[in-house]
Parts: sequence; structure tokens; C-alpha cells
Amino acid sequence: MSGFFDIPSDLQHSWWGLIGLHLREALLPVLAGLLLALPLGQLCVRLRWLYAPVLWVTTVLYAIPSLAFFVVLIDYTGQTELTVMIPLTVYSLVVLVPAIVDAVRSVPQETLAAATAMGFGPVRRYLQVQLPIAVPAIIAGLRVATVSSISLVSVGTLIGNQGALGNLLHDATIYNRPELAWNAVITMAVLAMLADAALVLVRVLLTPWMPSGGSGAGSGRRTTPKTAGTRPPVPAAEPALKDAAR
Repeated sequence: MSGFFDIPSDLQHSWWGLIGLHLREALLPVLAGLLLALPLGQLCVRLRWLYAPVLWVTTVLYAIPSLAFFVVLIDYTGQTELTVMIPLTVYSLVVLVPAIVDAVRSVPQETLAAATAMGFGPVRRYLQVQLPIAVPAIIAGLRVATVSSISLVSVGTLIGNQGALGNLLHDATIYNRPELAWNAVITMAVLAMLADAALVLVRVLLTPWMPSGGSGAGSGRRTTPKTAGTRPPVPAAEPALKDAAR
């Protein structure tokens, strides 16, 4: 294990350089997928018939092996990072689109009616009311997409050393150095855990009105019995409406 951080010169990067490259190739596709999924998800919410075809297309694209994507893209994008990032962006949609659609649909109609009564148009209502309330579910989808992307970047080693930390797996077999494989696996696992923890922190910062602990019988909170004909309160809606009205 003495050569754990002794990176072969053919990779043209230090260990920290490989980490930076790996994060870039993993996180940029998730960001691009989020930017595509937000308007696409809202469109599916407004046009309910569109959701099934969109979900079918994203699922079919997710089923295409990354190697097949590389074969198609390499004639246009070459052996570059872009060839790796395009499939990862497409793969993220199968997680992010359903997460956004379900999150936005879960916003109570009473909240939407209140926002409309306050003069909010469709775009402002979506950006300032629906999205803030839907943040926890969207972050949950981002956590899955981010961890998956960090693991899938390593497949890029098949097209000219574009796999970042995954290139260490290839070199481990060439140079008979198993410590390089351990380096890649452990580093990618740590990066995935750190990215997941960072997203949890982002969720906490963006939704300060949400409880930090669990709810229900085990939380020690007293629950108020429901009265017939009344609806349960929506604690997340009120802060979002107040912030949006400022």
C-alpha cells in the first residue's frame, strides 16, 4: 500500500487532479439534468397526458448502455469529457423528472389558490411557491442522481482515459497494482458520501421550516385529532407564501 497515492504518469493528473476531474464530470451532468428537468417537469404537471410519454422516453434512454452512447457520440464529440457527460445528463432525467413532477403535484391546492388570490401568475407561482415547497422531494432526487453519476463516471475510462478516478481501475490491471483499484473505489465512495451530505445540508438551509427530526409516534410530539370536514394544516406552505409575497 506504499504506492496508494503514487499515480501513474500516463494519467497526466495528480490524485487531487483526478478528484477535481471526477467531480466535474459527475456534477455538471446532474446540474444540466436539473435545468432540463425543471421546465420539463412543470410541463408534465400542466399537461398530465405528457407525463407518461416523457417518463417512457427517459426510461428507455436510461436502459441504453453507456458504451452504446459512446459509440454514437464519439464521431461528433470525440474522446472528450463531453462524450461522458452527455449520457450522464440523460441518465439523470429518469430520476429528476419523476421527483420534480411528484413534488410539484404534492403542493396543496389551497396553497395554489392562495397564491393566485395574492396576484401570482403561473411562472411566479411556480418559482416562488411550488418549487420552495417541493424542495425536499427535489433534493431527494438530486441525491440519488448525484451518487449514481459519481459512480458512472468511471465508465469513461473506455474512451481514452476520460474516466477520471475510474482510470485508476484500468491502470491497476495494466501495472498489476491493486492499491490503485482500492484508491479509486474508496475515493469514489467518499466523494459520494460527501456529496450526499452536502445536499442534505442544502435541503436544511433551503427549508428551515421543516422539522430536523422524525415525526409521528416516536418523535414525542403530541398530535391533534382531526375533525370531520377539516383539512390538516400545511406548515411548509405558509413560510413559502410569506417569503414569496415580500
